[in-house]
Amino acid sequence: MRVLSRGSAAVRTLLLVLGIVGVVALTACGQGGSATPGSASRGGSVTLVPSPKGPWTINFNPLISGNNSLPGTQGMIYETLLYFNRLDGSIKPWLASSYKWSPDATSLTFTLRPDVKWSDGQPFTSADVLFTLNLSKQYPALDLNSEWQAIQDVSAPDAQTVVVTFKKPAVPMLWYIAGQTYIVPQHIWQTKGDPTLSTNDNPIGTGPFVLKSFNSQLYVMGRNPQYWQQGKPYVDELRYPAYTSNSSADLLLSQGQVDWTGLFTPQIRQTYVNRDPEHNHYWFPPANIVMLYLNTAKAPFNQVAVRQAISTAIDREQIYKTAEAGYEPVAHPTGLILPNESKYLQQEYSSMAYKQNGAQVATLLEKAGFHKGKDGVYEDARGNRLSFKLNVVSGWTDWVTASQIMASNLKAVGIDASVNAVSFNQYISALSQGSFDTSISWTTPGPTPYYLYNALLNSSNTASIGAQATSNFERWNDPTTDKLLAQYAGSIDPTVQQNALNGLQQIMVDQVPSIPLVYGATWYEYNTSRFVGWPDKDHPYAVPAPYSAPDAALVAMNIHRP
Repeated sequence: MRVLSRGSAAVRTLLLVLGIVGVVALTACGQGGSATPGSASRGGSVTLVPSPKGPWTINFNPLISGNNSLPGTQGMIYETLLYFNRLDGSIKPWLASSYKWSPDATSLTFTLRPDVKWSDGQPFTSADVLFTLNLSKQYPALDLNSEWQAIQDVSAPDAQTVVVTFKKPAVPMLWYIAGQTYIVPQHIWQTKGDPTLSTNDNPIGTGPFVLKSFNSQLYVMGRNPQYWQQGKPYVDELRYPAYTSNSSADLLLSQGQVDWTGLFTPQIRQTYVNRDPEHNHYWFPPANIVMLYLNTAKAPFNQVAVRQAISTAIDREQIYKTAEAGYEPVAHPTGLILPNESKYLQQEYSSMAYKQNGAQVATLLEKAGFHKGKDGVYEDARGNRLSFKLNVVSGWTDWVTASQIMASNLKAVGIDASVNAVSFNQYISALSQGSFDTSISWTTPGPTPYYLYNALLNSSNTASIGAQATSNFERWNDPTTDKLLAQYAGSIDPTVQQNALNGLQQIMVDQVPSIPLVYGATWYEYNTSRFVGWPDKDHPYAVPAPYSAPDAALVAMNIHRP
């Protein structure tokens, strides 16, 4: 198991997701109860290991993909206009105190906080926001979310107001512009030239922390004395030691020398929790859906009965308990990430769950005109065997095991599936070019189910075989699906949006454009002997992994001494 998140920024450049509306009051809570400035004990150094990526190479550029910049760059140092909590779908005001859509959803107005300063003491204004947004227009390599395909213009009527005008209704763009764009200071970056070439060795941000020291084995962030949230953060500093493997980081975690990690830890109860049950904790909330992609641009995967049969043959419980060590539960047939997105789930699907059923596989295939050949493998009327390869990255042991389980399940019912373990580059190329039969892979969610559905199903995100798809790797091309996605994107009415999501859930259940397997976990371990206020299942105030941005900054701002 690798610690690199499969939905990480290094691979998100291939995956498109979109947004949501609504603002709620800023709150902060965590294990041990919520804390307000002045009530929490202050001080202390937090040691955290987002993932074993050391030794470190200096790069605090927040504009490039997160895996190319150092952990903490996005969130700890540089901030967004709004904070989106993907665990509960809430939105909190951040550098922007509020936002408002025009009635036709073609204009978005942000009101900025008047009391924010950059860490060098210069005021934060609308000029900085305009400068940052225009950078991705000037340098298209920065526009990973295709913002400028939707944006008509950006303007600043005054120092605290930013107006974004769109070419057509584009409600989902809020997520990209306000939740995924990290604002940089114009007075620093206007002299840097091409921002993709900058390592930004001396970062100046609005965030709760500033860089104190750096070397290849350890870098340290300290409290920002200019920070606009008075009294926060409570801790003095964050320490990022370099580790090159899970095993070395796991050892120090088990010894209590690390406060916060985002590691896959085998047998975590025995190796970690049981060493100090009072203080050693973990929580692995679902982050995305591990999906079996079927190439619907070619036979036999263009037949719904075949897709349904493959899905019905899979023993997901075995994948959950064996391949994923009991950490990643079976996904829901609608493609919703539950319980995070329970409020969007159609009532008729509330009790739906996958059940392996060999007899149903036979019924589905025989009704579709398949029959078993002499070797026990199903054939169509022309004698074409139901035989295909299942792509997986060599060395990704959990997914290799999951693929082996699926191949065994399918062979048991007369479908000849074989595991095809390839290099990461071959794997990505096959997905994007459509040169695969089936492939296990990740999905890219956001604050509502729309994001995952849009990336997975929107025909604008796919391409014909041989051309590059950005995220709709299964080549799903369906006018009804596109209409529902457009319905959601074109309205700020929650009822209209929910109706669109209902239709998309039905498509996932009935037509099986891709096959949900299990939930991809958020890896998160923490120790409460030195600090409390951590997020947990009862206080899900942020995605808790130290590699999550900007969520990790909320965690770092709320933890404090007992």
